[in-house]
Amino acid sequence: MRNILFTLSLLLPSAAAAAADQPNFVLIFVDDLGYADIGPFGSQLHRTPNLDRMAAAGRKLTDFYVTANVCTPSRSSLMTGSYPRRVGLDENEQGRWVLFPGNREGLHPDEITVAEVLKEAGYKTGAVGKWHLGDQPEFLPTRQGFDSYFGIPYSNDMGHDSRRQPYVYPPLPLLRREKVIEQEPDQRLITRRYTEEALRFIEANRQGPFFLYLAHTMPHWPQYASTRFAGKSKNGKWGDAVEEIDWSTGEILDKLKELGIDEETLVIFTSDNGGAVRHGADNAPLRGGKGTTWEGGHRVCFVARQPGRVPAGTVSNALAVSTDILPTFAALAGASPPADRVIDGKDIRPLLFGAEREPTPHLAYYYYFMSHLNAVRSGRWKLHVARMGGRYPDYEPNPVSELYDLHADIGETTNVAERYPQVVERLRALAAWARADLGDGKKQGKNVRPAGLAAQAVTLTAN
Repeated sequence: MRNILFTLSLLLPSAAAAAADQPNFVLIFVDDLGYADIGPFGSQLHRTPNLDRMAAAGRKLTDFYVTANVCTPSRSSLMTGSYPRRVGLDENEQGRWVLFPGNREGLHPDEITVAEVLKEAGYKTGAVGKWHLGDQPEFLPTRQGFDSYFGIPYSNDMGHDSRRQPYVYPPLPLLRREKVIEQEPDQRLITRRYTEEALRFIEANRQGPFFLYLAHTMPHWPQYASTRFAGKSKNGKWGDAVEEIDWSTGEILDKLKELGIDEETLVIFTSDNGGAVRHGADNAPLRGGKGTTWEGGHRVCFVARQPGRVPAGTVSNALAVSTDILPTFAALAGASPPADRVIDGKDIRPLLFGAEREPTPHLAYYYYFMSHLNAVRSGRWKLHVARMGGRYPDYEPNPVSELYDLHADIGETTNVAERYPQVVERLRALAAWARADLGDGKKQGKNVRPAGLAAQAVTLTAN
């Protein structure tokens, strides 16, 4: 017993020290934002002074990927640290690529989210904005590790303000926790209202540690902005929405400084998938955009900032993935990712805080189009192994074998497969591993888990 007590006496101060060092996290996740839609990534159309100063005080990751080219599957990876195919949210039971109002599917309650990992480590957790991982009660954010939720549970075009006639969806719900507090809220005010809610959460939890997940509805179609920003940009409604999101980011950065918790808070700004080009996004110099497995569909802008920890004004070109958020936040919080299941993410603390040329921890990254493996990247090389059909440009339903050197040809313009047959074979072997582990199309992978399935679907409406 004395030995046990002695051991505990040694461990307790370390645990207390670890708790004292736990950073706050603010994760800003924007809907459909293009790679080059903000100043730090080259925008000439949009005024983003707050993101400019965030990048000047932090680090850009130029090769940051999200695991899907549309909303639901991408968000499943952010929450679970796993590819969408692994958690059963690569496509829904109707064969569509995102969840819709009243769908029975959602993020399985048995999945362990980044919010649950941090909550277990003593964090206050809040979600603000778009959820899109199931609108049935058992799938809502407050059932997935978040203490609070304020937002719209799916895309803003899935309601009566969708400009589609006749209406095919119920009125768009705005939720507080699990209660519908408004139907068809004024979307011109949605970015401002999200921002006010986020600031209240930060203020209320200033003593920390806290995790704020701010998932903007904009600039997803249809785009809106408040009167302060509407009609003011050089890029129509898209630009107006982007510039208001920049204002929102500035409000959050200023609040952290005002409260004296700037240096204790890691802020990350990124997008859920590549930009929707047909609505006004700019993904230059990448090819393609939302809905494709060209770089423009999966590679997104990424800025990280924590004064005193993230080296100011730096850039990393190492490959990182949205699945990395869970294990990285867990490590920073003194916690661990779930050990009873396969997690695809890696701890990327060296990429955020270390030297600019730290290597990627990923051997490969896999580009899926819904349930179908389309491409694989390893190092500088990207091999397209298939190209599935879709309603976005540059997609044909035919198999391909195209190799691109992304270091020399970021726009994927020159197929060099014939010049580098050994590289093609190496990447084909990596693709074969993904097909066995994750699956491909109707082929089931050996390490996949099911999506959640509600017994009976209900519609979210005001009481």
